[in-house]
Amino acid sequence: MGKRVSSASFITFSPAKIVFGYGSSGDVAEEVKLLRGSNCLVVTDPGVVAAGLLSAVEASLTTGGVSFVRYDKVEPEPRSHIIDEGAALYREKRCDVIIGIGGGSSLDVAKGISVLAANEGSILDYVGLNMVPHKGAPMILLPTTAGTGSEVTRGLVMTNEAQHVKCVVFTPYILPEVAVIDPELTVSMPPIVTADTGMDSLVHAIEAFVSTGATPMSDQWARKAIGLIGRYLPVACAKGSNREARYQLCMAALLSGLAFTNAGLGAVHALAYPLGTEYHMTHGRTNAIMLPHVMKFNLAGNPSKYRRIADLLGKDTDGLSDLSGARLSLDAVLDLLAAINVSCVIGDYRIPDSDLDLLVSGAMKQQRLFVPNPRDLSEDDVRSIYLHGFNPNW
Repeated sequence: MGKRVSSASFITFSPAKIVFGYGSSGDVAEEVKLLRGSNCLVVTDPGVVAAGLLSAVEASLTTGGVSFVRYDKVEPEPRSHIIDEGAALYREKRCDVIIGIGGGSSLDVAKGISVLAANEGSILDYVGLNMVPHKGAPMILLPTTAGTGSEVTRGLVMTNEAQHVKCVVFTPYILPEVAVIDPELTVSMPPIVTADTGMDSLVHAIEAFVSTGATPMSDQWARKAIGLIGRYLPVACAKGSNREARYQLCMAALLSGLAFTNAGLGAVHALAYPLGTEYHMTHGRTNAIMLPHVMKFNLAGNPSKYRRIADLLGKDTDGLSDLSGARLSLDAVLDLLAAINVSCVIGDYRIPDSDLDLLVSGAMKQQRLFVPNPRDLSEDDVRSIYLHGFNPNW
């Protein structure tokens, strides 16, 4: 018999260009010129400004003779009107390139402004899958955290304040022309931000790896990212100035972003979103809280891949069945959370169990994320997972 050939087919999305390395943010002006730009809208948040993380980018633009306007009103879990206001400024100042620099919120706002540069109305008009009719303004995205992977993804997340729910614009038209990943921009992150963003990246990689939409390409990226995070996240939390750890976590965030933008996410995100919208917690922390509880539920849905996750996180699964090995992936995640001092008990965040119905209702609004999840969920399942989050029984 000849070799067995897989019949699986897939499509892979990624930015046109990725620039990675220490000091790469200092060459942004050249990237703008390659895009034939001359007047940029720099999209960021007050924290990035206060931390001095714009200095290399703005110095590059000034030295390179590229004019720019700063829009620094981005907020955590950004509301839709922040995007609409930024788009109005982009048009008013006659900008031709968008530079997004910051965490996932800043990069998502930059993406939304790009959409509205070529499409009328509010960003809320384009919520959903492939609802954007025209490619927007060219973008250069620079992450200052090693977590969201937003610099290489085809989705943006925002808050619909009227409906009090997170919503997503998902289209290849918001992949940037250039993603610039400079680990130097992440060195000043405090341990708590390092922990939250690192766990965000781990959730992206794990959910992409076990997704029903996983591809051979996404699996390669996810596996590498999981291994890097398991090895280097505790190091970076313990010693933020460790440049090797920062470099590798930036690499992991990039790879996990590529993985999930092609494979999809799952129930961890669905159940994490209500914690963010209702209690104003960071996205990374809500993902970290819900990851082990959803994993415990999901193990039976893809035991062979969860077993592989256990291996990647340093557990020995030799001689074990897939299901027994898969259970070690849960132990590995709990060990990692303990090492970086992150609790996964919902009540530890002053969230009362009397709010259970509110959480379940919020998660059920995110059922699109149940589709690629390795195990089907009912409303009762969602309730049981949250109950386990309040009273864990490992």
